[in-house]
Amino acid sequence: MRIRPATTQDAASIAELWNTIIRDTFYTFTSQEKQPANIVQSIRDDTCFLVAEDTGKIAGFATYSQFRNGPGYAHSVEHSIVVDEAHAGKHVGRQLMQQLEQHARDTGHHTMIGGISSANPRGQTFHEALGYTHMGTLREVGHKRGQWLDLHLMQKML
Repeated sequence: MRIRPATTQDAASIAELWNTIIRDTFYTFTSQEKQPANIVQSIRDDTCFLVAEDTGKIAGFATYSQFRNGPGYAHSVEHSIVVDEAHAGKHVGRQLMQQLEQHARDTGHHTMIGGISSANPRGQTFHEALGYTHMGTLREVGHKRGQWLDLHLMQKML
Protein backbone atom coordinates (compact mmCIF):
# COMPACT_ATOMS: atom_id res chain seq x y z
CA MET A 1 0.00 0.00 0.00
CA ARG A 2 1.35 3.38 -0.96
CA ILE A 3 -0.08 6.72 0.18
CA ARG A 4 0.69 9.55 -2.24
CA PRO A 5 -0.67 12.88 -3.45
CA ALA A 6 -3.52 12.49 -5.94
CA THR A 7 -2.85 13.42 -9.53
CA THR A 8 -5.31 14.46 -12.20
CA GLN A 9 -4.86 11.00 -13.75
CA ASP A 10 -6.50 9.54 -10.61
CA ALA A 11 -9.74 11.49 -11.11
CA ALA A 12 -11.73 8.76 -12.91
CA SER A 13 -10.78 6.11 -10.31
CA ILE A 14 -11.62 8.47 -7.45
CA ALA A 15 -14.98 9.29 -9.08
CA GLU A 16 -15.78 5.59 -9.44
CA LEU A 17 -14.99 4.93 -5.77
CA TRP A 18 -16.85 8.01 -4.54
CA ASN A 19 -19.89 7.36 -6.75
CA THR A 20 -20.28 3.88 -5.29
CA ILE A 21 -20.68 5.50 -1.85
CA ILE A 22 -23.06 8.12 -3.25
CA ARG A 23 -25.24 5.55 -5.05
CA ASP A 24 -25.23 2.69 -2.57
CA THR A 25 -25.07 4.23 0.92
CA PHE A 26 -26.35 6.97 3.17
CA TYR A 27 -22.75 7.79 4.25
CA THR A 28 -22.92 10.99 2.24
CA PHE A 29 -26.04 13.05 1.90
CA THR A 30 -25.43 13.99 -1.71
CA SER A 31 -27.16 12.07 -4.47
CA GLN A 32 -25.34 13.86 -7.26
CA GLU A 33 -22.53 11.72 -8.62
CA LYS A 34 -19.04 13.15 -8.94
CA GLN A 35 -17.63 13.84 -12.39
CA PRO A 36 -13.92 13.31 -13.07
CA ALA A 37 -13.59 16.92 -14.28
CA ASN A 38 -14.82 18.19 -10.90
CA ILE A 39 -12.41 15.91 -9.10
CA VAL A 40 -9.55 17.22 -11.25
CA GLN A 41 -10.48 20.69 -10.03
CA SER A 42 -10.59 19.50 -6.41
CA ILE A 43 -7.17 17.90 -6.75
CA ARG A 44 -5.87 21.25 -7.96
CA ASP A 45 -7.79 23.41 -5.45
CA ASP A 46 -7.95 21.45 -2.19
CA THR A 47 -5.25 22.00 0.37
CA CYS A 48 -4.32 18.31 0.38
CA PHE A 49 -5.69 15.36 -1.61
CA LEU A 50 -4.16 11.93 -0.95
CA VAL A 51 -4.81 8.50 -2.44
CA ALA A 52 -3.99 5.01 -1.24
CA GLU A 53 -2.71 2.95 -4.13
CA ASP A 54 -2.61 -0.84 -3.99
CA THR A 55 -1.08 -2.69 -6.95
CA GLY A 56 -1.86 0.21 -9.27
CA LYS A 57 -5.47 0.68 -8.16
CA ILE A 58 -6.95 3.40 -5.95
CA ALA A 59 -8.03 1.77 -2.66
CA GLY A 60 -9.12 5.00 -1.00
CA PHE A 61 -8.65 8.73 -0.77
CA ALA A 62 -8.68 11.50 1.80
CA THR A 63 -8.75 15.25 1.43
CA TYR A 64 -9.32 18.36 3.49
CA SER A 65 -10.16 21.98 2.99
CA GLN A 66 -11.03 24.95 5.17
CA PHE A 67 -13.93 24.18 7.53
CA ARG A 68 -15.89 27.36 6.78
CA ASN A 69 -15.27 30.47 4.74
CA GLY A 70 -13.59 33.50 6.20
CA PRO A 71 -10.23 34.30 7.77
CA GLY A 72 -11.36 33.36 11.27
CA TYR A 73 -11.59 29.72 10.17
CA ALA A 74 -8.23 29.63 8.38
CA HIS A 75 -6.75 27.12 10.86
CA SER A 76 -9.77 24.80 11.01
CA VAL A 77 -10.18 22.12 8.35
CA GLU A 78 -12.76 19.50 7.49
CA HIS A 79 -11.81 16.20 5.90
CA SER A 80 -13.43 13.63 3.67
CA ILE A 81 -12.28 10.04 3.47
CA VAL A 82 -13.49 7.11 1.37
CA VAL A 83 -11.99 3.62 1.41
CA ASP A 84 -12.96 0.86 -0.99
CA GLU A 85 -15.02 -1.77 0.82
CA ALA A 86 -12.54 -4.47 -0.23
CA HIS A 87 -9.86 -2.65 1.79
CA ALA A 88 -11.96 -1.99 4.89
CA GLY A 89 -10.26 -3.16 8.08
CA LYS A 90 -6.81 -3.23 6.46
CA HIS A 91 -5.62 0.08 7.98
CA VAL A 92 -5.90 1.96 4.67
CA GLY A 93 -8.09 4.62 6.28
CA ARG A 94 -5.76 4.93 9.26
CA GLN A 95 -2.74 5.43 6.99
CA LEU A 96 -4.57 8.02 4.90
CA MET A 97 -5.72 9.93 7.98
CA GLN A 98 -2.30 9.87 9.65
CA GLN A 99 -0.69 11.44 6.60
CA LEU A 100 -3.58 13.86 6.09
CA GLU A 101 -3.38 15.02 9.71
CA GLN A 102 0.39 15.38 9.51
CA HIS A 103 0.06 17.52 6.40
CA ALA A 104 -2.49 19.69 8.20
CA ARG A 105 -0.16 20.08 11.21
CA ASP A 106 2.81 20.88 8.99
CA THR A 107 0.87 23.62 7.23
CA GLY A 108 -0.22 25.31 10.46
CA HIS A 109 -3.73 23.98 10.96
CA HIS A 110 -5.04 23.71 14.50
CA THR A 111 -8.04 21.39 14.33
CA MET A 112 -9.63 18.85 11.98
CA ILE A 113 -13.34 18.16 11.80
CA GLY A 114 -15.25 15.23 10.38
CA GLY A 115 -18.96 15.12 9.64
CA ILE A 116 -20.18 11.53 9.86
CA SER A 117 -23.62 10.34 8.81
CA SER A 118 -25.76 8.62 11.43
CA ALA A 119 -26.05 5.81 8.85
CA ASN A 120 -22.31 5.17 9.19
CA PRO A 121 -21.62 3.89 12.72
CA ARG A 122 -18.42 2.22 11.50
CA GLY A 123 -17.19 5.68 10.46
CA GLN A 124 -17.91 7.02 13.94
CA THR A 125 -15.99 4.15 15.55
CA PHE A 126 -13.10 4.70 13.11
CA HIS A 127 -12.85 8.37 14.06
CA GLU A 128 -13.02 7.62 17.78
CA ALA A 129 -10.13 5.15 17.37
CA LEU A 130 -8.11 7.95 15.77
CA GLY A 131 -8.70 10.27 18.71
CA TYR A 132 -11.65 12.30 17.42
CA THR A 133 -14.19 13.48 19.96
CA HIS A 134 -17.92 13.60 19.30
CA MET A 135 -18.82 17.27 19.60
CA GLY A 136 -22.50 17.12 18.78
CA THR A 137 -25.23 15.85 16.53
CA LEU A 138 -27.17 17.92 14.03
CA ARG A 139 -30.57 16.26 13.83
CA GLU A 140 -32.16 15.53 10.47
CA VAL A 141 -29.96 17.89 8.44
CA GLY A 142 -29.48 15.36 5.66
CA HIS A 143 -32.18 14.03 3.37
CA LYS A 144 -31.60 11.28 0.86
CA ARG A 145 -33.99 8.92 -0.92
CA GLY A 146 -36.86 9.89 1.40
CA GLN A 147 -34.91 9.39 4.62
CA TRP A 148 -33.87 12.05 7.15
CA LEU A 149 -30.34 11.62 8.47
CA ASP A 150 -28.40 13.06 11.41
CA LEU A 151 -24.86 14.40 11.13
CA HIS A 152 -22.34 13.69 13.88
CA LEU A 153 -19.59 16.30 14.17
CA MET A 154 -16.28 14.96 15.42
CA GLN A 155 -13.15 16.97 16.11
CA LYS A 156 -9.46 16.36 16.73
CA MET A 157 -7.02 18.98 17.92
CA LEU A 158 -3.90 18.69 15.84
